[in-house]
Amino acid sequence: MKKAFVFAMVSLSALSSPIALASNSTQCQIDKYNTYIDASIKWYQDLSELTSTANPELKQVSEWFVKGRVMHFELNRTAVSLLLSEQPDKVATELDVESWLQLSQQDIKALSQRDDELGQAAQASFAYRQAKPNPQNYEFRSALAELLSHPNKIQPALDAYNSAVQSTNQIKCN
Repeated sequence: MKKAFVFAMVSLSALSSPIALASNSTQCQIDKYNTYIDASIKWYQDLSELTSTANPELKQVSEWFVKGRVMHFELNRTAVSLLLSEQPDKVATELDVESWLQLSQQDIKALSQRDDELGQAAQASFAYRQAKPNPQNYEFRSALAELLSHPNKIQPALDAYNSAVQSTNQIKCN
C-alpha cells in the first residue's frame, strides 16, 4: 500500500514538472494549430463547392484547387507539429494562430530535402506549386473572385470560418 502511495505521489509530481508541463503545452499548441488547419481546409472546400455549384464546368479544376490547398495546409500542419517539438522558436505562437508559420518557397524547397514525413509533405507541396497549372485555372480564379465579390453568397461559410478561427485563437496553452 505504501509503495502504491509513493508511486502515485511520484507520478503526480512528474505531471507538474516543467518537462511534463512543456509537453502538455506543446500538445495543446499542436491541437490548437490542427483546429485552425481543419477550419482553413473546410473554408477552401466550401469556397470550391460554392464556385463549382455556380459553375459546374469548373468542378474538376475546383477539385484540383482544393487538392493544392489541402497539400499546403497539411504541410503546415506537419511542419508546426514537428517544429514545436524540435525547434519551437520557428513557430510564432505569440501571434494569432493563422500567423504562426510562414514558409517561403525556398523554405519548402529546403524542407523537401528532409527524409521524413515533413520532407514528403514539402516535396508534394513543392511539386504541386512548380507543376503546370490546370488549364482552367484562370477561369476558376475568376469565378472564385466573382463569388468573393458577393459577400451574401459566402456569408455562412465565412461566418463558420471566422467563428472557428476566433474560437481557436481563444485557446490558451500554458
